[in-house]
Amino acid sequence: MPRADFYLIAKPRFSEQPLLLVCELARKAFAAQQPTLILTRDFEQAEALDELLWSFDDDTYIPHQLAGDDDDGDTAVLIAPPGVDTPARPLTINLREQCPQSYGERVLEVVAANPEEREGSRLRWREYQRLGFDVNKHDM
Repeated sequence: MPRADFYLIAKPRFSEQPLLLVCELARKAFAAQQPTLILTRDFEQAEALDELLWSFDDDTYIPHQLAGDDDDGDTAVLIAPPGVDTPARPLTINLREQCPQSYGERVLEVVAANPEEREGSRLRWREYQRLGFDVNKHDM
């Protein structure tokens, strides 16, 4: 059964910069040797995440790139803006307002603290339940 985990941001560290939580989740996935696909809302968010993955921790290197190159399959963390088709990976971090069309074993949803984000996450929660996912919540 696939699993969906919702990470609800509450801590100031993450509420000020939600992409930091995405970086932390990508770091854990890389340490577990789990190929990861990050679905961003737009190209600007993909670029911002790409930059942040280089700089968020001086002691950590996470191999990553924006999707669309020939070596996408060899990259540990792949960042995909809308309009770029990529195959599913075991772990998907979804930053979009809709559930992914394809997914692997697990989907992580990062939900910012604002009310609009929370309402969208409730709709995705119900959709994952309808699709038969094991759905869990984590307060961050």
